[in-house]
Amino acid sequence: MSPRPITLQTRPHWPERAHHHTPEPTTWNSPTSLGERPLRRLPQLLIGLTLYGLSLSLLVRASLGLNPWSALHEGLTHHTTLSFGTISAVLGALVLLLWIPLKQRPTLGTAANIIVLAYSADLGLALIPENLELPARIALLTGGVLLNGLSVAIYVGARLGPGPRDGLMTGASAATGRSIRLVRTLIEITVLATGWLLGGSVGAGTVLYALTVGPITQFFMPRFAYTSTP
Repeated sequence: MSPRPITLQTRPHWPERAHHHTPEPTTWNSPTSLGERPLRRLPQLLIGLTLYGLSLSLLVRASLGLNPWSALHEGLTHHTTLSFGTISAVLGALVLLLWIPLKQRPTLGTAANIIVLAYSADLGLALIPENLELPARIALLTGGVLLNGLSVAIYVGARLGPGPRDGLMTGASAATGRSIRLVRTLIEITVLATGWLLGGSVGAGTVLYALTVGPITQFFMPRFAYTSTP
């Protein structure tokens, strides 16, 4: 008796259905008009940015190492009277000036990124006490990294435009012809080194963040990425 032939019916067509409901990764950062489902996307943007700011405050209070931009913000707090959130907003506005030669255009999401992130980060720092014991700090670090990856998926998935730092990265990549990975690496190494020299927290948390926040964001992104209407 000859063996039963294997037919194509043994492989379901789930990739096509997934593609129908979730945009390709290359489109996740491309903004779409606010006119498309604003009551769904605008709250998503604001919630995501609020959670992102709170995640940064968790990482700061953990005192075990920050991501590059947060290390720079924290370093500058040691040399100015400005709060962490205010410095974040000021640097975000300054980075926007670099968009001009790169021919980048800010969007609603860009402005919200500057404002909401600043207020939510300062709120979190006001609520979370300093100088906690090591177990509590490890918990803050772990929770902060998880929340950070989730929040990035939420606010980027709203597709209402990049934040100032993301726009700098994509604009510099387009202007130079270099890959986004290379441009981002160079920018973040420069920012991290500057933050460290200014006294920002760099340590095990920095490494953990670098290794895990990307996969965490990748995991959550399909659950929040908005698909444009045909």
